[in-house]
Amino acid sequence: MKLAILAAQNEAARVAQEALAARYGAAPPDQADIVVALGGDGFMLETLHRFLGRGTPVYGMNRGSVGFLMNDYAEEDLPARIAAAQASTLHPLRMRAISNGSEPVEALAINEVSLLRESRQVAKIRILIDGRERLPELMCDGVLVSTPAGSTAYNLSAHGPIVPLNANLLPLTPISAFRPRRWRGALLPSDVEVVFEILERDKRPVAAVADYTEARDVSRVEVREARDVSLTLLFDPDHGLSERIIAEQFTV
Repeated sequence: MKLAILAAQNEAARVAQEALAARYGAAPPDQADIVVALGGDGFMLETLHRFLGRGTPVYGMNRGSVGFLMNDYAEEDLPARIAAAQASTLHPLRMRAISNGSEPVEALAINEVSLLRESRQVAKIRILIDGRERLPELMCDGVLVSTPAGSTAYNLSAHGPIVPLNANLLPLTPISAFRPRRWRGALLPSDVEVVFEILERDKRPVAAVADYTEARDVSRVEVREARDVSLTLLFDPDHGLSERIIAEQFTV
């Protein structure tokens, strides 16, 4: 088993990288069977984007802050832990953001695609699902579509629902909605296309962000699940992602 051992830019991660490489060896990332990511959830997100389309499984160990997508760190028996790990398959979201006079910005999001107001003015956004208008005008700070894996990230902070991995649902969640005041979002089938149209965009500019790819002053944003792209995360049997998503819903 050839392991590529990657570390975030913090001392704990770097020390762990040196210890694991000395103990198990380290292969170049393009020759590895497994990528071992040492850091927090932010570094895991970077690693997954780096290996998009390669099909290389990623096994993370927490040497950062949050670590929701990471296993507990331990130096002992790493090959055996990886061999016994359970695989979780993720599909990112594909964003296509259109700005007048510019080429469309296309990007993949493992966590979420979010629309955010750029100025002091509240955003006004029309929402269409599979071409049908579902909300003629949402006045808000923003709105997001999340993957199930990302439902415990920004989506949860915006009071959106946590979604199990195998639910085939995408949370659509407003961010500080002003009108309609009682709208709290929706759970959508994972095969739909969500379209956001920006109203009064000259007065109320909006940015669109797919993880960390940003498009400014957008007029229309199209989002759908990228079923043709798969990511594989490896988790210890007692620490699987599905279990953690369920457990997070009972955290008080």
